[in-house]
Amino acid sequence: MIRHKSIYIIITSLIVAFFFIQAQPDITASEIIQKANDLRYGETSVGTMNMKVVRPTWSRSISMKMWTKGTDYSMVIITAPAKEKGQVFMKRKTEMWNWIPRISRMIKLPPATMSQGWMGSDYTNDDMMNEGSLITDFNHKILRNETIDGLDCYVIESVPKDDGEVIWGKKILWVSKEGFFNLKTESYDEDMYLVKTETASNIIQMGGKKLPSHIEIIPADDPGNKTIVDLVDIEFDKKIEDSFYSQQNMKRIR
Repeated sequence: MIRHKSIYIIITSLIVAFFFIQAQPDITASEIIQKANDLRYGETSVGTMNMKVVRPTWSRSISMKMWTKGTDYSMVIITAPAKEKGQVFMKRKTEMWNWIPRISRMIKLPPATMSQGWMGSDYTNDDMMNEGSLITDFNHKILRNETIDGLDCYVIESVPKDDGEVIWGKKILWVSKEGFFNLKTESYDEDMYLVKTETASNIIQMGGKKLPSHIEIIPADDPGNKTIVDLVDIEFDKKIEDSFYSQQNMKRIR
C-alpha cells in the first residue's frame, strides 16, 4: 500500500511539473534583447541625463538632452558645461554627424571614430549613437541564468553577424526575467579581451515605466576610471517626425 502511494505521489509530481513547464512561455535570446531595448527606448524617447567622467586625479560633469526614434535615429545636445553647450551629435540611419557651434562646423563622423571615447568618457561614439546595432547586427544566445541584486537574470551572449559593422568582438548581457532590465553588460574586443563593464541600478518609476536610472561604466584596463550616468527624466512614445533628424535642425535645437 505504501509503495503504491509513493508511486502515485511521484506520478502526480511529474504531471504537475510537466504542465508547469508547458505553461512557461518560450522566449528566445533575440526577443529578450528586443524587450530590453524597447524598455530603454520605446518607439521614441525624449530624456535628459547627467554624466560624470571620473579619473584618478580629476572629474568633470556633462548634462545633455537626447531624442531617439527606433534604431535609426538619435540626437544628443550638450546643455552643460558652458564650454561644450550647444554641441550636437546626430545619427540618421548609417550616417553620424557632429555640430560644433563654437566654430560653426558640421563634421561627419567616419566609422574609424566609433571606438573613440564620447566627450572624453568611457562611452564610445558607438555606444552613444549606435545602440540599435545590438538588435540588427548581432546574433544572440542564452548561456545560463544568474542573479543580480536579487533579480533572476538571463545571461546572453551577443556575437556580431558576419556582415555586421560593429567594433566589438562580443557582448555578454544580464537581463532580468522580470521587467527585462539590462542590469549588466560586458563588452569584449575582437581578441575577446574584456574592454569594459556597464552596470545599471536604482530601478524607479519614470516616464510611465519602471527602469534603471543609474548607470556606471568601468574600463577593464584603467584603474580608477569610470563614467556615471543618471537619468533625470524621460518621456516615451512622443510623436517625432523623421525630418526632426536633420543637419538644419542640429543647428536650431535647444
